[in-house]
Order: sequence, then structure tokens, then C-alpha cells
Amino acid sequence: MARCLVTGATGYIGGRLVPELLAAGHEVRCMARSPERLRDLPWAGRTEVVEADATDPERSREALDGIEVAYYLIHTMGAPGRFAERDRLAARTFAEAAARAGVRRIVYLGGLVPDERLSPHLSSRAEVGEIFLRGDVPAVVLRAAVIIGSGSASFEMLRHLTERLPVMTTPRWVRSRTQPIAVRDVLRYLTAWAGVPGTVNRGFDIGGPDVLTYAGMMHGYASVAGLPRRVIIPVPLLSPRLSSLWVGLVTPVPPGIARPLVESLRNEAVCGEHDIARYVPDPPDGLIGFRRAVELTLAKIKGADVATRWSSASTPGAPSDPLPTDPDWAGGSLYVDERRRDVAAGPQALWQVIESIGGRNGWYSLPVAWQLRGLLDRLVGGVGLRRGRRDAARLRVGDSIDFWRVEEVRPGRLLRLRAEMRLPGLAWLELGVDRSGGRTVYTQRAIFHPRGLLGHLYWWAISPFHRLIFGRIPVNVAAAAARYESRPPA
Repeated sequence: MARCLVTGATGYIGGRLVPELLAAGHEVRCMARSPERLRDLPWAGRTEVVEADATDPERSREALDGIEVAYYLIHTMGAPGRFAERDRLAARTFAEAAARAGVRRIVYLGGLVPDERLSPHLSSRAEVGEIFLRGDVPAVVLRAAVIIGSGSASFEMLRHLTERLPVMTTPRWVRSRTQPIAVRDVLRYLTAWAGVPGTVNRGFDIGGPDVLTYAGMMHGYASVAGLPRRVIIPVPLLSPRLSSLWVGLVTPVPPGIARPLVESLRNEAVCGEHDIARYVPDPPDGLIGFRRAVELTLAKIKGADVATRWSSASTPGAPSDPLPTDPDWAGGSLYVDERRRDVAAGPQALWQVIESIGGRNGWYSLPVAWQLRGLLDRLVGGVGLRRGRRDAARLRVGDSIDFWRVEEVRPGRLLRLRAEMRLPGLAWLELGVDRSGGRTVYTQRAIFHPRGLLGHLYWWAISPFHRLIFGRIPVNVAAAAARYESRPPA
């Protein structure tokens, strides 16, 4: 048994690694900038959670105190601006803090890098791996290409492109060879390094048994999903930027995250060695192949058993400020649209409707208006509405719902959402259940904290639409709760 620290536990891989480490008998401490986002996870009570940022030397050192194996799963994919500098600073700070704390091993999951010119994001991931390998703490750097698993950004991009475009003109990168790996094998490798004895300081290529082009993966996905064979016509004119915008329009993955994925696909991503098997032997039935990985992934999606999604991680550039309770914090300008409505149903039925809002269930008012707002958000680089939900019926703090993020869930009482759309300010939407005088009352607050003159102008410009959008939600939610109450028992 080892004492392990997991960074990035709110992200796609980190959120799945923690329960794997616990199941293997290890002690786990999670380091997070926003610990409250781990509160509702099913394994949260079995871990220790500490608040720290990897760029803070002292807080990182405290988080690493007593730790034997540290998992570094932080990467600013999709972040604008000087992301490479931030990645470099965080990695160096964490490596130095680990050395001071006496950590015996750092495990980092990076990208599979070819011997050719790299994209900026792939180059940054390679640099982070080198920082750890040159540090004072022995490091294991695992290099993976496309990860096939329910909720991964790479898989969501592949899935939606294939399902939505029976005929597509595509960039040349669809001919690049890659070696996809099932997320189960990634987690098996990561978990195993908590128990491998000895001192190892090197990188390892990890991949599944199949080497395919991206076009081959699309054809393979179509075959497993029972779709007709796709017609793929490569053209030389689409740059990575144009490709990412195209991907952003067709798939739930926004352009900011699609671009580094697309840029990495320009390069061949095939393993040059399989030395990891000397330390972590292959399972008796071998590594999971591409078709089997897709089958397992689709089964998870069909069964609504998706533990984490690419959108579980913080959206780069999205606000993370909590709802202000102090008027001074709000600078004297906090606009509120508040509504209440009696509901002809019990509190439980009303809460069921509230907790299932968004995604395929919609927002109970003018779907066209919401879709238009989502489209406008995507056109300016936002996440839009296509992220949907991780679970159609249950929510936990940190979940994404379309262009919102769950900030607070008080079961049976309150759901608070923080906007992650592009806005000249900060916005929240609160939906609640009030029980007073024997009545069930639906409560709703739309809250906006403007930034500058543009923020004030934005609020007043959209105020006339509030009656059409926010005004209809209470009526339709109340009606949905009444229908839910009157349904015959299953």
C-alpha cells in the first residue's frame, strides 16, 4: 500500500484514477484548487482533500507531505495565451515541492510525441515530462495518443464526427497513423505504478494493439455502432484552426479544446517501444483493441454510466468566482431577476424536474432561443449548449450542464448553476424548492454581476427577453412536476 497524491482529480482521468487506487488498497489524497467540486463524488469520503495550486510552492509542499507517489494530471488544454509558460511554472514548482517533501516517485500522463515538429500544446506536454525526468524525484512519464473511453474529448470528437456526417470532406490529418488506447488500459498502467518497486526514471510509450489512421477509426466506429460506411474525402486546404472551428460546430467539443486535439493529429502517433511491459506486464488476454474499446464505451454511454467527462475539468477562461453574498464584493451592481410559482405537486416531484434540467431535457422555455444563445456562444469561442449532461437525472457539484457549471446542490432544496458562456460579467441561475404553509413553491433567481460599462449595457439589452425566457421556466417546470407526480408507478 502506498500513500498517493492525485492532482487533477476533478478532471477526466484523475476522477477515474482515484477510485482505481482506492480499490487497489492505496491511501489517496487529492489536491485541488476548488475542493468543493469533489464533495459529491462517490469516493470523496474515502480520501483526504487539500486545497492547493501547483504553482504555489508552499501549499504544494504541504499537500505532498508524507506522500510516496504523486500523480501529476494537470494540463491547460484549451487555455488561451501563455499556457506553455504556465505549464512550465506549475511543473517545476511541483517537482521541487515533491523533492522537498521526500516523494519517491512522480507519475505523469503526457502525449505520445513523434520525432518531428510538434504542435504548441503537444510540445508543452513533452516539456513538462522532461522537467519531471530531469528533476530530483524519479519520474515515470506515460505517453499516450488518442484515449478511447466514455466522456473523453478525443472519443466525443470521433463519435460525433462519425455519427453526424455520413459524407465528409476532411483535412489531411485523417490519414495520419495513430495508436489509440482504451481508458481502462491507461488507468491500469497509472494504478500499477503506485506499487512498482525500485527506482525508475524514464518515459514509456503506451498504446493499444491497433495502429489506425483517423479515417480508419471513423470507419471502425461506424461499423461497431451499426452505421453505414462513411464517405471520407480528404482535402489539403483545411488548417488546424479552420478544422477546430469545423469540429466545434459539429461536435460538443469547443474549438479551444478541439484545436490542440486536431494539431496533435497532424503528427504520426505510434509507439516506438513497449518497454513498460517489463514493469507492468500485459494482462493475460492482452491489451484492449480499438473495436472492443468502442464497444465498451458505447455500452457505458447507453447505460448512462459515465463516471467523468472531458467537461469535468475546469473550462479554460471560464469564471470560477462563487456567488457573491457581500454587496461590497459586487461593487454595488448585482442584477437579480427573481420569480416564484406555486406547484400542484409535491416537493419530491418538483426537485426531480429541477435536478434533471438541461441537456436532452431542455430548459423549459423557448428551445429556439436557448439554441441560438448556444450557437452565438460557440461562434465566439465558448462552450455552447452541446456539452449536455453527464447523467440525465442526477447532478453533483462540478458537473457541467450545457453552458452552465453546477456550483451548489442541496438535495430537495436548491440547485445553483454558474454560467460558463462568454459574458461581460458573471452570471448564476438558482432553481429551488420552497415549502411554506403546506404549499410547494418553485423559486428561481437569475443573477448577473456586470463587468464595466459593457456589462451594464448587456444586462439592460437582454432584460426585455427575460419575460420570454426566464418567465416561462416557472410555468413549464410547474407543469412538468405535476405530470411527474401524476405518473403511474413503474
